[in-house]
Amino acid sequence: MKYTIPSAAVLAISLMSMGCVSQKKYKELQSRYNGLQKTSQNKNDELNQCQGDLTAARTRVTGLEEQLAAERTNLKQLQDALDKCLTASSQGSVNISKLVDEINASNKYIQHLVNLKNKSDSLNMVLTNNLTRSLSRDEMKDVDVKVLKGVVYISLSDNMLYKTGDYQISDRAGETLSKIAKIIKDYKDYEVLVEGNTDNVPISRPNIRNNWDLSTLRASSVVMALQEQYGVDPKRLTAGGRGEYNPVAGNDNEAGKTKNRRTEIIVTPKLDQFMDLIEKAPDNN
Repeated sequence: MKYTIPSAAVLAISLMSMGCVSQKKYKELQSRYNGLQKTSQNKNDELNQCQGDLTAARTRVTGLEEQLAAERTNLKQLQDALDKCLTASSQGSVNISKLVDEINASNKYIQHLVNLKNKSDSLNMVLTNNLTRSLSRDEMKDVDVKVLKGVVYISLSDNMLYKTGDYQISDRAGETLSKIAKIIKDYKDYEVLVEGNTDNVPISRPNIRNNWDLSTLRASSVVMALQEQYGVDPKRLTAGGRGEYNPVAGNDNEAGKTKNRRTEIIVTPKLDQFMDLIEKAPDNN
């Protein structure tokens, strides 16, 4: 689905080319046309972001549904076995009692899975809201936040973080990094891994031998910025590079390469912090 530019803008351009519209009127129409184009692009960006979030949510739900389906299959097998035992000899009473206990245990486990799913969704929502609360809509275009099993993954595009083909932090990245640093400092007992990733295009510069070097240097630049400029405790930080070998998309087109050129900040809670977040998660019962 894409937003289209109204035909009035096209008509205005056609009239100008025929000499039927004044230069001033043409500029006004051209300005309006440019504004509509920008609005259309923004709406398409928002749509793509929503579609990505929906896909990730569906993937998480599918995994839990598969677990539930497996347990329901097991429950049906136990019930079938129970039916057979009901028609068996007198000694079957012992087996029946055992099967009833197993069925009850299976039912409790199914309910446990349902409760875990609800609690997991709530916990993920708490973490995501905490991490994105201070980011603007424009910043969210270059920042992708995901929470999987209590671990937070913040993916930052290289366009936002670095100068092209370099590992120095750009001026544009400062404000976003400062907000992420504040959130990291709020959760002072979390471990923070900064991981650089590249596409598969070879690089050769006097001080950068290959993509391994580039990804590691970029991660190190982010770690140093978090430590020196934003006061994050260096004992919590780890810098690592994965070069081109951890892609999230294909490298056969520019869109895929853009996604692969990223730096991920992975925030891992310790057990006590994790339990605190569970207590903060809203009750869905």
